[in-house]
Amino acid sequence: MALYENNAYFWQKLDTLYLSSGFTVARKKGERHPEFANLIYPVDYAHLNDTNGVADGVSVYLGSKSHYSITGIVVAADILKKTLDIKILAGCTDEEEKDVLRFLNQTDYQKTVLIRRGNEIPSWGETEN
Repeated sequence: MALYENNAYFWQKLDTLYLSSGFTVARKKGERHPEFANLIYPVDYAHLNDTNGVADGVSVYLGSKSHYSITGIVVAADILKKTLDIKILAGCTDEEEKDVLRFLNQTDYQKTVLIRRGNEIPSWGETEN
């Protein structure tokens, strides 16, 4: 049993946002975090162009599969910054998803959850028009 209800329409909107924005890679796989030298990026890290996010726009972790395919999102709660932040996973394998989760959950100040892409449409997901 899923602990959340997926909504195919949500993923459709996220695809539109992602595919219409383009991205700029900020950190390559294997690079160190600029503030926390013990954190090594497990995959390329990018920001969507012309978007609003916590810092430099919407964050994206780019896996080794096609970057045209969103595989999930990560929701991060950060008690130091006092923010909630959503990060897109694009082209990530199951192992890369686990690597990103390990990377993001290394400190006691930020914890994350993974929501994998689904294609279900719950009854509340339909527009009444």
